Amino acid sequence: MTDTSNHTCEAEGCSKPASLQCPNCVKLELKNSFFCSQDCFRKSWSTHKAKHQVENPKATYDPFPSYRYTGSLRPVYPLSPRRAVPEDIPRPDYANDPRGYSRIEQSFGNAQIIAMTPEEIEKMRNVCKLGREVLDIAARAIKVGVTTDEIDRVVHEATIERKAYPSPLNYYQFPKSVCTSINEVVCHGIPDQRPLQDGDIINIDISLYKDGFHADLNKTYFVGNVDEQSKKLVKTTRECLQKAIDMVKPGVRYRDLGSAIEAHAAANGFSVVRTYCGHGVGKMFHSAPNIPHYAKNKAIGIMKAGHVFTIEPMINAGSYNDQTWRDNWTAVTVDGKRSAQFEHTILVTETGYEILTGRLSDSPPSQLSF
Repeated sequence: MTDTSNHTCEAEGCSKPASLQCPNCVKLELKNSFFCSQDCFRKSWSTHKAKHQVENPKATYDPFPSYRYTGSLRPVYPLSPRRAVPEDIPRPDYANDPRGYSRIEQSFGNAQIIAMTPEEIEKMRNVCKLGREVLDIAARAIKVGVTTDEIDRVVHEATIERKAYPSPLNYYQFPKSVCTSINEVVCHGIPDQRPLQDGDIINIDISLYKDGFHADLNKTYFVGNVDEQSKKLVKTTRECLQKAIDMVKPGVRYRDLGSAIEAHAAANGFSVVRTYCGHGVGKMFHSAPNIPHYAKNKAIGIMKAGHVFTIEPMINAGSYNDQTWRDNWTAVTVDGKRSAQFEHTILVTETGYEILTGRLSDSPPSQLSF
C-alpha cells in the first residue's frame, strides 16, 4: 500500500491527514484515493466508486451496442462524474435546473434581436477574451493518447480559475463543460474515455459565463498526422467562416451570410450542415438572430450596430445530412465522412465588425490562421 503520510483525506469538506487508502484502488493501481477514516470512506463511496471504472481502461464500454453507427467512432463510457463548480461562482439560470432549462431563453423567445449598450459590450469583450484563453489552454492539451475527458478537465479547471461558469454544463442536461467533436461528429460531442488517435481531427467548442454574459467560440484541430483531404476540409471550413465575417456590417441581412458560406464550400467539393446555425449570444446562451450557414435560407433580421452573434459553419466532406446518437447530443454525418467547424462571436460596429473571440498575442501557433 502507498504511504499515506503525505496525503490528506479526499472526502468532500475534509482535509484531515489520510490514514488509509481504498483497497480497490490499490488492486487497480490507481492513484489518489486516500481517506482519514472508514467513515469518510463510506460517505464518499457513491462518487468514489466511479473512479474504479473511469481510471481503469479495462472497464470501458460502448453504451449503445445495438446502435448503427455511421462511421468508425464509438463512445467510450463510463463518463466521469460531473465536475463541481465552486458555490461563489455566479451561474446561469439553467445551471441548477433539474432539466437544464433556461427560463430567460424560454420566456424571451427568438423574436427580438438585442442591440447591446456600451457597458454590455465591454462585458462581452471581457468574457470573450477569457473564452479565448480557455480555448488556447485546451489546444495545448491536444496530443495522441489524451482522452476527451482529460480535455474536459482542463477546460473546466481553466474556466473556474477565471471565476467563470462553463456554459455547456447542465444546459438542457449536457453532462460536461465542453463539447469535443471528433472526425464524423458534426457538433455536441460529449467528452469521454476515448484517447485521441493519430490522424484525428477534433473540434473544441468553448462557452463560458461571467458577469451575466456568455462567450462562444470553437476551432477544429489536427491530431498528429492528418490526411490531405481532412486538411482541405478544415482549411475550407475556416475560409467559409472568414468569408461570412467579411460581410458583417450594419444593413446586411442575416440570411445572406449562408450564400457566401455555401458557395465556397461547394466550390471545394464540400456540403453545409443545415440542422444547426449561428445565433445571438450575450445574457442568453442562445437567442435571436438565427443564422443558417446555407444559401436560400429564410432567416429574419438585418444587422445593426450593437448586435452580437456567432457564425459557426459546419462543413461536411460528404452529405450535409446528420443524425444523432442515443445520448441525444452527439450529431454525426449520415455517411460517416468527416465534418469540421469554426466559430467566432462577432460584434457589429458602426462601420463593420469586431471579432470578440479573436486570437490573443500569446495564442499558440495555429495549424491554420484563426
